[in-house]
Amino acid sequence: MNRITLGAAALALSLTALTGCTSSDDSGSGGAVTLDYWLWDDNQKASYQACADAFHTANPDITVKITQTAWAQYWQNLTTQLAAGDAPDVWTDQASYYPQFVTSNQILDIQPFVDRDKVDLSQYQAGLADLYAKDGKRYGLPKDWDTMALVYNTTQLKAQGIAPAELENLTWNPSDGGTFEQLIAKATVDEKGRNGLDPAFDKSKIKTYGFLPEWADGSQGQNGWGNLAVSNGFEFLDKNPWGTRYKYDDPKLAATIDWFKSLIAKGYAPPLDKASTLSRDALLSAGKGAITFAGSWMINSYLAADAKVKFAFAPLPTGPQGRKTAINGLSDAINAGTEHQEQAWKWVKFLGSADCQNIVGGNGVVFPAITAAGDKALAAHKAKGQNVQVFVDEAKAPGGTFFLPVSEHGNEISQLVQDGIQSAVLGQSDSATALKKANDQVNALFK
Repeated sequence: MNRITLGAAALALSLTALTGCTSSDDSGSGGAVTLDYWLWDDNQKASYQACADAFHTANPDITVKITQTAWAQYWQNLTTQLAAGDAPDVWTDQASYYPQFVTSNQILDIQPFVDRDKVDLSQYQAGLADLYAKDGKRYGLPKDWDTMALVYNTTQLKAQGIAPAELENLTWNPSDGGTFEQLIAKATVDEKGRNGLDPAFDKSKIKTYGFLPEWADGSQGQNGWGNLAVSNGFEFLDKNPWGTRYKYDDPKLAATIDWFKSLIAKGYAPPLDKASTLSRDALLSAGKGAITFAGSWMINSYLAADAKVKFAFAPLPTGPQGRKTAINGLSDAINAGTEHQEQAWKWVKFLGSADCQNIVGGNGVVFPAITAAGDKALAAHKAKGQNVQVFVDEAKAPGGTFFLPVSEHGNEISQLVQDGIQSAVLGQSDSATALKKANDQVNALFK
């Protein structure tokens, strides 16, 4: 296959760079090299700038220039720049996006470097190293991990007489929603102050929705439906990573989407066609919503010391198959076309090392992939008075996490599934029919 042939050529190039060059002058650069490094999260830029400064101190001949761009624009720019041959030397990668770069031979196999420098892959959170490997090749080192939790406006829930302890052991099922739906109903308030459990509740005039769903969630549902669907027994594809047959036509997923639709019908969640252009966290802050799902990367956004609204986190509800949260991890990719392979590898290795991840962990921004650095992050959050233990507990729970699907055709799959789910939520099709159509289209991509 063409991909294998080109991959072998890239491997040969990597080995040539390793055996025939020095780290300071392998590209004819005269020793001084500036690496372009891209990331999307503005909350993390300062931490990685600190890593870049420490790296430059240890490697005076290498300077790292960091560019931060918002999520949607980030991937669009990266794809465009790669096609034009003008992409950064290193970029922050995500598990659902990197397969397209592998297929296009735009990302460097770093396994020869890992082997040469004897990088210890066992130091990382279990399973993360496998996300960025395929057929004996490796396309990144784990840099962090994230899990999901419920986040809620503490003032809104307190006003409805809901104590924090009531959120600790919620249950969910797609039939009646369990105690999770009861909580959502109680947190929903109409314009006359009646909650969703009041017989006089007016679902046509809502002041505060009990729950704010995320419908622009691609093919993974990381910010909502995916976690509940997996807790209902749903599996995304035949194997992960690098599966080739998806299962979006599973009735267990359709039942999950139907439950979300029922929240809209009851007035507990906003209709998709009338959704605000504001983000969910902005709506929570404005008192327009009480509860939603949040990833651990959002901790500092919700728990900022100067925030006017107080938020807190709670565990995801336990479904028929237990409590399940997506666990995801980022890595750093090396551009296969970079002129500075050796320097880029030094930077990527540093990003994946305790030296950098301890810096990041100490700032309490994200949970680094190295276990000990993750402990530093938890301690940093505690020092700031932030209770984020729920994310760590969920990550450590036996059988409590699942990886987001990794396969070829990620972009196409994301759009097809999102379109299918949105059509069901808008009432243009029933969930089972919409998901079967999307699943047929998705699996046709692999034929």
